[in-house]
Formats: sequence, C-alpha cells, structure tokens
Amino acid sequence: MSTAFEPLAAGSLRLRNRIVMAPMTRSRADGTLPTSDTATYYAQRAGAGLIVTEGIQPSAVGQGYPSTPGLHTAEQVEAWGAVTRAVHAAGGTVVAQLMHTGRIGHPANTEAAGHGALTPVGPSAVRARGQIFTPTGLQDHVDPDELTEDQIAGTIGDFAAAARLAITAGFDGVEIHGANGYLLHQFLATNANLRTDDWGGSPANRIRFTLEVARAVAGAIGADRTGIRLSPANGLGDTVEDHVALYPLLVAELDTLGLAYLHLVEAGDPSMTPVLRRAWSGTLILNPAHAGLADHPTRVGLVADGTADAVSFARLFISNPDLVTRLAAGAPLAEPDLGKAYGGDHRGYTDYPTLAAQPVA
Repeated sequence: MSTAFEPLAAGSLRLRNRIVMAPMTRSRADGTLPTSDTATYYAQRAGAGLIVTEGIQPSAVGQGYPSTPGLHTAEQVEAWGAVTRAVHAAGGTVVAQLMHTGRIGHPANTEAAGHGALTPVGPSAVRARGQIFTPTGLQDHVDPDELTEDQIAGTIGDFAAAARLAITAGFDGVEIHGANGYLLHQFLATNANLRTDDWGGSPANRIRFTLEVARAVAGAIGADRTGIRLSPANGLGDTVEDHVALYPLLVAELDTLGLAYLHLVEAGDPSMTPVLRRAWSGTLILNPAHAGLADHPTRVGLVADGTADAVSFARLFISNPDLVTRLAAGAPLAEPDLGKAYGGDHRGYTDYPTLAAQPVA
C-alpha cells in the first residue's frame, strides 16, 4: 500500500510525493509573458510532487482570458525558462499545461495581448452561452469560426510545437488540457461539435481530435513526458456530452499511447472514476469531487486505498505554499482570498506565508 507522501514515477517524471498542484489560471502575465513573480510563485510551491502550470496557450488564437501566458514565441520560451530554473532550484518537478480555449475567448483579450482582435475558433460555429472576462469587464461570448480541415491540422501542429518549446524552456513535460469546456472538450461535446465530417458525429469521430493532439505531442517530446487532463460531464464552457459512452472509449484509446499520466477531474460524474481507472493502465492523478475546502485534506487517503496513484489540489495550493508539509503534519490550512485570485500584483499570489514563517503565538 502506497501513501500520498511516497515518491512516484509517472513516465519519465519523478515525483517526490503524490500530491500534485493542479493547474490554475491566475491572469498575472505581462502581456503573454510570465514574470519574476510567476517564478517566485511556482518555486514557493515546489514541495508538490508535481506542479502543473496555469493554462498556457499554444497559439495566439488559443488565448481565452486576459493576461494569460503563451508558449509560441522565443520571448515566451525565455521567460518560462526563468520559471523552470526557479522550480528546479527548489527541487521541484513542473509541467506546462497546454490550453487552447477554443470558443471560450474574446477578440478583446487577444487584442490586449498585442495579437490583434482574433475571432475564437471551435469545432463548429456555435456560440457558448455565458460571458467571459475582458479588459473592459464581462462580455458575452462571440460566435466562433468553425475550424477547417487545414486549420485543424495546423492547430494539432501548434500543440506539438508548443510542447517542443516547453522542453526547450526547461519543463519536465507537458499536460494537454482536454477538460473544462476548452477546445479539446468542445470537440467531445455533442452541443459544441455539430460537424458531419470525420471530426464529428459519432463518439469515435468526436474523440479523434483529442487523440490526434495527444499523438502529436507524444511524438514531439515523448509519451513518457506527456500527460492529459479530462473532465467527464462537468458542463464547464457550456458543454453537453454522452459521457458514459464517450469517455471509456477515449481513455482506452489514449491508454495505447503510453502517456505519462491521466489527470481526471471527477466533479462531473464521480461514478466514472472506477470505470476509467479500469480502462487506464498508467498513472492516474485524481482531482476528487470534494465540495468544501474542509474536506480536501481527506484526498490523501485516496492514494492509500488505491482509488488513484496521486491526488491534485488547487485552491489550497494558492494559500498554502507548503501544502505538502502541512498535510503530512496535520497542520492548520489557510483559506485563499479568492478576491485576489485573478490579476493584480504579488498580493494574494506570492505573499501567503509558510507554516514555518508564521509567528509563534
């Protein structure tokens, strides 16, 4: 029986423990560049067995939100290099999450980033319900452009190119974002993907884009350095799925690629977890469906009982840079100030103290 505090090998990734820092958008990039504060933020959390960065767009049109970083220019590679060096100096392991947001974007956000007012793209020209943050406040989603066959091939190539740049920047690997209503998830969804060609229709066709992205990234940097994140039925980004039929098929196909890990977001339908666990022969990182922060520390028990090989935490890593130490000691956990979660300066970002740094009462 393993515990969450024991090392784990996931492909070529070597995790000092089985507690993972989940990806979290923080909207603190300088344009599309990570900053010195970004390096400090991740280095402070290098006690995690694995850090998965915030979503990083593999192309200009892949940007969804304001002030999110990219990985498609030389300047971005150089800036991320400072981040990976800081994490490695602190003994950490870090992968870049590649996130193309697809139709969940807005021309105002790419314009503010200096790339022009780009129209978001998606599997079909279907607008998502809801609104998105922009530099001038919340705005309705816009009608996306439907990707052509050539553009689909180009987008797959963008993921592979970004993965290569991630390795050049010093990352230990990449995580493909196939979850939470973004582009890969949109291809999986029955309401966002209305295509009648080989990229839409049946579950076998709708999983094709995700599989091709995974194959391309694995071919670019090695399957042993490639993970993928999925979120069956969580509904984010206005997605609707036939998830009971689709995800076992998708995971079984992904399993043949020999990827480093599957990062499963459980919140949509927890009953899928054991089903997908059986379909996946590799390392499973689980982001469990615990509703409240008070319940989150119980996640570590899911490693001991074999539910998952590792577990991920998000919000608790914001406010507890030494989360692993605190969980191991059963120490009090600080709650994050979510009013400072997105944008801003170092406050609510790099100024949360460790337990050791707190004054003794």
